Amino acid sequence: MSTADPASGKVIMNYRYHCTIPAAEGRNTLPVNPCHLLDFSLLRLPAGGSWTGESGDREILAVVLGGTASVTVAGHHFPQIGGRADVFSGRPHSVYVPAGVTVTVEATTAVEIALPSAPSDLATDPYLIGPDQVVSGRWGAANFGRTYHQILTEISQPDLPARRLIVGETYTPSGNWSTYPPHRHKVDDLPAEAAHEEMYYYRVDPTNGFGISRVYTDEGYEENVTIRDHVMQMMPQGYHTVVSAPGYTTYFLWFLAGTQRTQGAREDADLTWVTQTVPTLRKMGL
Repeated sequence: MSTADPASGKVIMNYRYHCTIPAAEGRNTLPVNPCHLLDFSLLRLPAGGSWTGESGDREILAVVLGGTASVTVAGHHFPQIGGRADVFSGRPHSVYVPAGVTVTVEATTAVEIALPSAPSDLATDPYLIGPDQVVSGRWGAANFGRTYHQILTEISQPDLPARRLIVGETYTPSGNWSTYPPHRHKVDDLPAEAAHEEMYYYRVDPTNGFGISRVYTDEGYEENVTIRDHVMQMMPQGYHTVVSAPGYTTYFLWFLAGTQRTQGAREDADLTWVTQTVPTLRKMGL
């Protein structure tokens, strides 16, 4: 939905880009979702609990946020995966769930599992992505430096099949910015830009902390959101950026889907000069 601002003529987008996902026992779904391809749910089980569901016409990446569970997908059994206490405690285990299958999760300990998904017609077996397959690194520098885990990307895991999903994790230190300069994924204009929807699922350490996220478009939409545990930022379009409040670390699980899996992002042209400072800042040890 959109309307035109009579003063400027710019298009003002009326749908919300964010919500808080419930965090009750069982599978929690998004209360609102402006995206056409991406969806997300959060599975929470107590020790000894179990859940069974169908993937339907979607591929899912089951990312263990914390705890341990056994996962069975279409007869393939992945026992005792997970193990990190929470998202701030190491790299994850994940299971790729193809379309058209049944999945069962049996919790060994209390467990939280993120379930990002996208439409898929890919015929492939399910598979496990272990922590040793997750690529870690650092983007940016100085007060816009942040660390990442690439879980399922065409760059770091080119041999792992997926139809649309691209998935990773980012950790933004106290007072630092992420996704800075802000970028968008609006049109297919490779290699500079690829058309993708994107979502961020947030956690904060300590849990009473917060951050701020900004999403905006060239057409005049802008939304600034307070980041807390279980906030979802949904970006069918728009430039986006995140900052952690001093004293707190923010985490977000990021995932994208488009017509193809080649990543490409266009930075806000007014801020591209910031990227050019990264080599110099790193030489200074920042």
